[in-house]
Amino acid sequence: MRPSGDGHLLRAFELDGPLETERLILRPFTEGDFDFLFSIRSRPDVARYLLWGPQTEAQVREILDQKIASRAIREQDDVLALAGVPKGTNEVIGDFILRLVSKEHQQGEIGFIIHPDHHGRGYATEAGRELLRIAFEDVELHRVVGILEARNGPSARVLEKLGMRREAHLVENEFVKNEWQSELVYAMLDREWRRLTSEAQPLPPAPRSRRPGTSP
Repeated sequence: MRPSGDGHLLRAFELDGPLETERLILRPFTEGDFDFLFSIRSRPDVARYLLWGPQTEAQVREILDQKIASRAIREQDDVLALAGVPKGTNEVIGDFILRLVSKEHQQGEIGFIIHPDHHGRGYATEAGRELLRIAFEDVELHRVVGILEARNGPSARVLEKLGMRREAHLVENEFVKNEWQSELVYAMLDREWRRLTSEAQPLPPAPRSRRPGTSP
């Protein structure tokens, strides 16, 4: 048997107000975000590389209730869900999450979905960096992963821009939507985050092309 974790206690994190990045306000979801959430989760192109297909209004309302309640990381499987709003606007353009995968082993996972109208502007990278900051500096996780369908090249590039390493390519490991699908696993350790931030690397410029890309 493998030994259990070293007993390091993770720090609880609860969102008590909006967070700011260079261009975004990241805030809790509210009832008023239904139209945005339905506009992305009902689209076949958004759901193409995700585990779920286009969702109905009833399904999205249930998801929204879950996201509204997802404001803190305390116990295993807790999720922090953030709506991304460009500064100077009231328009939600992205759905970002941090999930505590294992409390004992100090593992987390990040995910993001950007509305297709706002692809190619670097918003996923910008918000993803804030999710990693929360994971490593506020919650004090040891390892954070990003997992995506292997054909989802744009999302893989986002994770690479964040400085995450490609750790695995699982070939046809899941039967999803009537086909065998493969997964890519990207990861970052706390010491890699510290090294990255100590180098004070700036965010990469937003690409000019508009390529579709989502991640769970």
